[in-house]
This record gives sequence, structure tokens and C-alpha cells, in this order.
Amino acid sequence: MTPQKLRELFINFFVQKGHKQIPSSSLVPENDPTVLFTTAGMHPLVPYLMGQPNPLGKRLCSIQKCLRTDDIEEIGDMRHFSFFEMLGNWSLGDYFKKEAIEWSLEFLTEKQWLGLDPAKIYISVFEGDQDAPKDTDSIKFWQESFAKRGIKALEGERIFCYGKDKNWWGPAGQTGPCGPDTEMFYDTGLLHDEKYGEFCHPNCDCGRFVEMWNDVFMEFNKKADGTFEPLKQKNVDTGMGLERTVAIMEFLEGKIKKPDPFATELFSSMIRMIELKSDKRYKEYLKEFRIILDHIRASVFLVADGVEPSKGDRGYVLRRLITRSIENLNKINVNHSIISSFAEPIINIYKKDYPDLEKKKEKIVNIFSQEEQRFYKIKNVFMPKLEKVAEEISSSSVDEILDKYLLSKKGLGDVKSFLNEYPITTISGASGTIAFDFKTTHGFPVDESRNIFKKNINNFNEVEFGMAYSNINMYLHQSISRKSIGSKFKGGLQDHSEQTTKLHTATHLLHTALRQILGNHVQQVGSNITAKRLRFDFIHPQKLTDEEIIKVEKLVNEHIKENLTVKMEIMTLEEARKKGALAFFGQKYPEKVKVYSIGDFSQEVCGGPHVDFTAALGTLKIIKEEAIGQGKRRIYAVLQ
Repeated sequence: MTPQKLRELFINFFVQKGHKQIPSSSLVPENDPTVLFTTAGMHPLVPYLMGQPNPLGKRLCSIQKCLRTDDIEEIGDMRHFSFFEMLGNWSLGDYFKKEAIEWSLEFLTEKQWLGLDPAKIYISVFEGDQDAPKDTDSIKFWQESFAKRGIKALEGERIFCYGKDKNWWGPAGQTGPCGPDTEMFYDTGLLHDEKYGEFCHPNCDCGRFVEMWNDVFMEFNKKADGTFEPLKQKNVDTGMGLERTVAIMEFLEGKIKKPDPFATELFSSMIRMIELKSDKRYKEYLKEFRIILDHIRASVFLVADGVEPSKGDRGYVLRRLITRSIENLNKINVNHSIISSFAEPIINIYKKDYPDLEKKKEKIVNIFSQEEQRFYKIKNVFMPKLEKVAEEISSSSVDEILDKYLLSKKGLGDVKSFLNEYPITTISGASGTIAFDFKTTHGFPVDESRNIFKKNINNFNEVEFGMAYSNINMYLHQSISRKSIGSKFKGGLQDHSEQTTKLHTATHLLHTALRQILGNHVQQVGSNITAKRLRFDFIHPQKLTDEEIIKVEKLVNEHIKENLTVKMEIMTLEEARKKGALAFFGQKYPEKVKVYSIGDFSQEVCGGPHVDFTAALGTLKIIKEEAIGQGKRRIYAVLQ
């Protein structure tokens, strides 16, 4: 069971069940201010889950590339990834729990599909609480499906009930669609480790049970007052992790001794390469290897989708992934510039399914090389500075150290609150906070900091150093950085308010105006819309002049005043292109697409939503224009 075979089987199965395949969307969501990355297969489908009709109908399936960074610090075990592929199928107000559950078990257990032993499949469901009742329907349908296979599925033996923390999805923001989910686990037969508790069950962390699939039943809407109401359109949203499923299949085939996704053929060529370069073995340095494997793969896909290293948002995440890769290569004694060479094996593994990787190979390699050079330059510049600090603090009091090196720092947020919660009482602990500052401010590797302090501080305590570093990392780095981008999540799944809808339509007008004023080389490469402004990224070699900005504004506002009709049509992509519709953003499109026409002025392939008439927009004002990379510009604009 190769990864390619699994992809093919999954899509074929659901196509036979009347589903239409949709292509994977970019890791960078189009026109969605609520998240930094595409985090799940359902993300590109939000408008349709909210009730908009999909051009391909009510049954869909896909293999979606995803990126999650919430638990990046957990990567190093067998379960966590930043980048992963999600196999999913959806019902948009069509079938519901009975069909989803039956088909899930059918795909997992029937011989023409995965052919797993149904006796090895265990289930979790929502136990119910004050917001929503116990999911007895799912229990019933699971019992019926197992009974067809000669298995009596009793609660507490094969079906286990858990609370919201395990078996409830959403909403993504404060309000929106949500509901219970039911998860499928495979019993590997591995021995239970009693350090995880006396009783082993599907959600035990010992590793015996591996989660394979999750069926989400969106049947409630969470309102602003915190109450839940039934949804008019009930949806099914499922997700099967390709990496975990491949691991289960290779484990059963005897190719690997444990269902370790990192030991599968998805990573095997890269593991061999790292072992050769480092003279270390994967089984002896599991955490370091897994971080390197995960982060380099994620970085390859991010660069291919247009993300470049920077100090903020997506660029910061990419830089952090590449930097952590280099740091862990250093831990296994790979201290020279080779990270760019690891991009090629990843590209070779995935290029058949994601052709853009091969097309962007040169760019990926160049960015990796540049970031590696940056890493070692920072290391060389700041190492003597930190050595000087280490010498100074070795004869200072803790209060003096904190006052000079921590409390005076503006970029570390509410440091006093942190110190009240996590008091620092030793020089070793204080050095951990300084290491955190050098890491977040300059990118200086924490392991290098530890070695420098260890050399200069008498009776240096690594545990106290590590605890202080981890505490401030958790308290400040994670909470504050998330808070700084928290506005991206406040609107729920996707902000389809009246104002963002207006700005979305204005973006189409702006795109066309830029092409007419600057030339047809202008292409959209990104967009971000909030309730207050639009942000539009596009290809153009130089800064816009004041005269060009005035011309663009004038052209857009002339067409707004004409009160043009905004019309939506569904057609094939070929028909859309013949019609003259723009379709630059993203790598692939489904067989049928929505085309929004604004009079005779603008035509674009787009998922919507838009206003009906342009007069509703008011007046467009460009408030800022700037460079965002070689040959790329960014415009911020508002509606007045």
C-alpha cells in the first residue's frame, strides 16, 4: 500500500459513492483573513458548508495539503506533523451520519479497499453535555455496521464516549457551525505502557491505538451568547490522515516495526540521506530526525505556495521551520550548509501529485540556502555578544540580571506578570530567559546559548535553565504571538460580513484596474481582507508612481459609480478562460467553477461572495503601496 495507491483508492471509493473530486487548494488561503494557513480539508469549502451552492454538487472529496503550527513544539513523536495530507469527503446538506459511518467502515475493512480486520477497529463518540446531547445516533449506526461484519459493538468495549475535548469539532472562531465527531482507531496490538494509566482505551497515549479517521457532523450553530441551535443545513466533514494510514498499512505488511509515519517510504530516502551526512541513525535520534523531516517537508510546500521568509505571519512560520531544521541538524553534528540538498528528495517523492514542486525547485533551493547562510551569520555575530553577557552575569545577582536583560525588553510583553507566575531565583534560570530573548530577537540557537552559559556560570543547572526557557516560551512567545494574530480568528470560519463582501468585490475591480493601467503582466499572488481594509499582492517590477495610483483609483471608482451588475455563472474552467475570466490564483481548479462578472469590466474565477451592484461599495482609496519581495508589490485600500 503505497501513498499513491492510498490516494487513488480513497478518491475512487468516494467517486463510486457519487462524490466529485476537488483539487487541493494552496496552503495560503485565498481571500480569508481568519487563518494563516489551510489547516484542514474543509477550509476551502467554508462558504459551501455555510450554505452557498457548490458548482460540483453536494457530495465532494479531495486530498488536501494542510499546515498546522499550534503544536509545533510537540513534533518529535509519532503523532504530530506541521504539514500533512488530509483525505476527506463531504456532504453539503445531503447524506448524514448513517451513510458516513457505514462508508467509513466499508472503506477501512472491505478487501477491495484497505481490507483491515474490523475486529481491530475501535470507535469514539461524543458523550454529551449541557450544550448538546449524547450522540446516540452514531452509536446506533456503528453498532449496525459492525453487526453486518459479525461483531457486537458494545459501549465501553468497542465504542467509547468522550467529552468535547476529544469528540467535538468547532467552531473555528467564537461562533459558527460545529458538532460532534466520531473517530476510528486501529488496535496495533502493541503492549500497553502502564505509565499512561492502568486501563488502555482508544484515546490512551501509550501508542497501542492509532487514530485513522474522523467523521465530523456539523449539526449545530454556536451563537454569540454561547448557546447552540440546530443548523438548517447539516453537513458531514471527514478527514483521514494519509501519513498515519500509510504507517498502519506498512506496519501490517511488516515493512516497519511500529506504525511510525516517519519510518515509511514518505521519508525513507531522506532518512538515508541524513544518516549518511550525519553518521547518526534514525532509531537513535528519533526526535531530532523527525523535526528535520517534518520541518523541511513543510518548508518545501510553503515556498512552493508562494511563502517567503520574513519577520511576520506566514514568513515568520517558514523561517522558524527552516531554522529549527538547521538547529536539529547541528544536534546530530551536521554543521555545514547542506539543508538545500534535502529539498530534492522531498520534491521527488511528491512531484507527481504536486507538479508545482518541480516547477518551483530552483526557488525552494535558493531560499533554503539563503536562510542557512543567515542562520550561520547570526550565530557568528551574536555568539561573542552572548559570551560577553555570560561573563557579566556570572558575578551578578538574579535581580540585577532580570532588570538589565529582561525587564528592560519591550518586545517580551508583560514580563512582570510572567515573573509573578514563574519566579526566577537562580542565575541558571535567569540565563534561560536571556537565551529566550536572544532566540526570539536575533534567532540565536538555544543550544548554543546553553553551552555558552554552561561554560561561564559556576554550578550551572541545565534543568533550571531549561525550565525558565520553556516557561517564558510558553507564557510569552506562544500566547503573545498568537494574540498578535488573534484578530485573524475572531470572525469564525470565514468573515463573510457585509463589509468584507464589499471589499472582496472591490478587490476584483482593483485587479482589473491594475492590469489596465500597468499592463497584463500584473497577476494576483495573494489577498487578505478584513472588515476594515483589503490587502492585494500582485506581480509588478517596480514601485507605483503617484500618478499610477491616482489612475488606478479613478478607474475603479468610475466603475463603482456606474452601478455595474455583479453576475455569477457556473462553467468549466476551459469555458471560463475562453470567456476571458482571470484565473491566476492557486494551482488547480475543479472541473466546474464559479465566474463572477462585474459588468463588462471584470471577470474572475472565484468562490465569492460578492455584492449585487457596485454602487454599494462607496469609494475606493489606496492607503499604502509597498514591495513584498523581488518583483512583487502590495496594496492596502479601504472603502469610504
